[in-house]
Amino acid sequence: MAEPLRSNRDFRLLWLSGLFAALGGQMSAIALPLLILKETGSAVQAGAVGTVAVCAVLITMLPGGVMADRVERRRLMRLCDVGSLAAVTALALAVWNGHAPMALVLLVATSGAVLNSVYAPAAFGLMRAVVPPDQMSTATARLQARTSTARLVGPLVGGALFGVHQALPFTAQFLGLFLSTVCVALVRTRSTARTRAGSVFSRRELTAGLSFLWQLPYLRTVLLVFGLGMNFSFGALTFSALAVFSDSGRSGLGGGFVITCVSAGALAGALIAPRFAAERHVRTLIVITCWSCVGTAAVLAWLGSPLVAGLLCALCMCLSTVASIGFLSTLLVVTPEDRIGRVQSAAGFLSSIVQPFGPLGGGFLLATLDSSAAFGVIGCVLAVSAAVVTLAPSVRAGAAATREKPETAGTPEKAGTTEKAGTPEPPEGTAMPQTPEGPDPEPAGAVRPRPATAPAPDAAGPGAP
Repeated sequence: MAEPLRSNRDFRLLWLSGLFAALGGQMSAIALPLLILKETGSAVQAGAVGTVAVCAVLITMLPGGVMADRVERRRLMRLCDVGSLAAVTALALAVWNGHAPMALVLLVATSGAVLNSVYAPAAFGLMRAVVPPDQMSTATARLQARTSTARLVGPLVGGALFGVHQALPFTAQFLGLFLSTVCVALVRTRSTARTRAGSVFSRRELTAGLSFLWQLPYLRTVLLVFGLGMNFSFGALTFSALAVFSDSGRSGLGGGFVITCVSAGALAGALIAPRFAAERHVRTLIVITCWSCVGTAAVLAWLGSPLVAGLLCALCMCLSTVASIGFLSTLLVVTPEDRIGRVQSAAGFLSSIVQPFGPLGGGFLLATLDSSAAFGVIGCVLAVSAAVVTLAPSVRAGAAATREKPETAGTPEKAGTTEKAGTPEPPEGTAMPQTPEGPDPEPAGAVRPRPATAPAPDAAGPGAP
């Protein structure tokens, strides 16, 4: 019988590593745009930092997955830690000296995003070696709870530190990364794919994760509809709620309450997921989440109350977090160990690529329609996605068929070479995951709600908020 997670030394170290990195990243995420605004007075330049970081993540996410399947994963994580420490140190010193050039800020934001794209899939591969399959859902929920906590606490602390001295948030990020690096260095587990990936920039390797997902109908449908469609629509929904209940920018109280409720819903979902055995009820959870989002949009179309909007969005986010944890558990069980980096990166790429366009879509609707009509249109788009997920034969078959036949997606599953200092190799099939942070390997940039599948619930990596 596997030891409980609380007694799993390497899991505790990796969890703490991600917590330190995520807290530091969230403090930096709020402080960077404030720093640029203070230095230049330009909101355009302040927004450019987040845009550059997101673009860098999307461009490097797939190559990062290939790298994680080529190099010993703990060693790769340590290299990323060192690079992130160097970048953050340079920024902190520049701010302490009274001037941080825009070029340096962009360089730090870009390097952090790129390193996180490599760190995130490596972290998932190592986590898979550390945690046995029967504890996968619980471990994934704890990773998500870690990320949600960092998102709630980090911006508040970062903003407060920035008010004292503008260099303090970046100093705190340096300390967080240093502690994260120490935790990773103390991990004993090693994880190397037995069949290593080829060239990082080979088209075959870059598309290997996408090909694997495409050949399994259940994973393909859920990622395209629940990951792409619902992420886009829910992003538009939450942005519209933020704009409407902030009275078009004249008051941030109502909109801020809605966004806080979304973050609280994510944390609640992560905490209750283990009690629901999310991996056993993924389809039901996904369907309920989709139709809950439809109902929320319908209510907001005729009831303009920030309290109601906040509570309904929190419910949707809570349900989606539980569903995402269950989906991620399934994804990691059926993925061959030697492809885990590429598959994780591919799933994260599909779930992330449309996120920047959700707020844009919501803003366009509010600019051309009144708020009720805008919420109505968003509700219709959500309803289409919900209907597809509800009726699609591949989703109705559920995760069970996918779990039973992972070999249908290509080469038969091969357990990775996982070695622990002084211990024999674990049994074949040992698997476990974000994130990241972890990686919410989540793309560096502003904190944003994610209603649907987040294959990387926690991609907290070096330099990544």
